[in-house]
Amino acid sequence: MRAKSPAATLAVVLAAALAAASAPATAQDAKAGRAKAQACMVCHGQNGISTQPDAPNLAGQPSYYLVAQLKAYQSGERRHEVMSMMAKTLSAEDVANVAAWFASIKVEAHLPK
Repeated sequence: MRAKSPAATLAVVLAAALAAASAPATAQDAKAGRAKAQACMVCHGQNGISTQPDAPNLAGQPSYYLVAQLKAYQSGERRHEVMSMMAKTLSAEDVANVAAWFASIKVEAHLPK
């Protein structure tokens, strides 16, 4: 059996990642996510734009990215005293909904003139 080229291996890995990202485990409800995200707004801002220097902006982030980060906090793979505690209170449905809410917020970038 011949070994796959690095490019072929990368193509297979990317295809699998895209397939997994495009098929969420639970339905996403941005409206329910907005209600559940009230606690997030203390640090991440009313509209997902951070109010704390050490808290990232969540508005406009891809849903699959937000889900992955929340799951990482829940599992302990990613550690932050407050976020680990907050994430552990969320069900899988809550995670999907909160991610859908922040992903639904449109963010614009303007280059300086």
